[in-house]
Amino acid sequence: MLMVAGFGDDASMFAPVLNTELAEKFHLLPLNLPGFGAPPLPAPTTLEQLADVVANAAREYDAELIMAHSVASITASLAARRNDCPIRTIVSLEGNITAEDAYFSGAAADYDGPEAFRVAFLARLDVMAVKSPIIRRYRNVVSHADPRTLWELGCDARAFSNSKRPGEVLRAAAEVLYLYNPDNCPQETLDWLSHNPIRRAVLTNASHWASVDQPHLLSDRILAAFLAGGSRSE
Repeated sequence: MLMVAGFGDDASMFAPVLNTELAEKFHLLPLNLPGFGAPPLPAPTTLEQLADVVANAAREYDAELIMAHSVASITASLAARRNDCPIRTIVSLEGNITAEDAYFSGAAADYDGPEAFRVAFLARLDVMAVKSPIIRRYRNVVSHADPRTLWELGCDARAFSNSKRPGEVLRAAAEVLYLYNPDNCPQETLDWLSHNPIRRAVLTNASHWASVDQPHLLSDRILAAFLAGGSRSE
């Protein structure tokens, strides 16, 4: 199972999951994307460019499953549609369903360049981090992301979300397991989920980064869905 982090994050967000039962049942492969833990791409970074990276990794490891967080759910959807890509199932961890889900990434389009966005985004996270250790961790990782990659991907994510329906792209790409805490989702996304039949499971009390603060619950929900195993009590 490939594991791909969302906007500005890297593979470290999946480290707690490596100590769960999920790691006993699946070979977990956290992947750093270009600009986010790996060297940035020489060309402009887009969802399609990152989809090529993910598809190549899936071919290399013959990975039929991928866990994709937030905006990386779009990347995984596009990768699964590549020729000869073995991905058959996407575990979407609060992946982008509607344009409103791009509340972090899409903000990049409001700025004229990478450095202006980076400064404003980190300042925004600083405010949120005061009361949230989870945001504090995220802010630290984002501070090490490549500024150009961060801005380019954010601009592309907004353009994609405004011109297409990410939920429809996800549903058409592969079998889906959507994992989410309704408290973290915009109303538009909850409305979409209520009207579209995709397999889903609720992560009670989890943050947007459930792999960080609720790794065992996340593991249990995935195993219950795929292996029909028992689930730890919440």
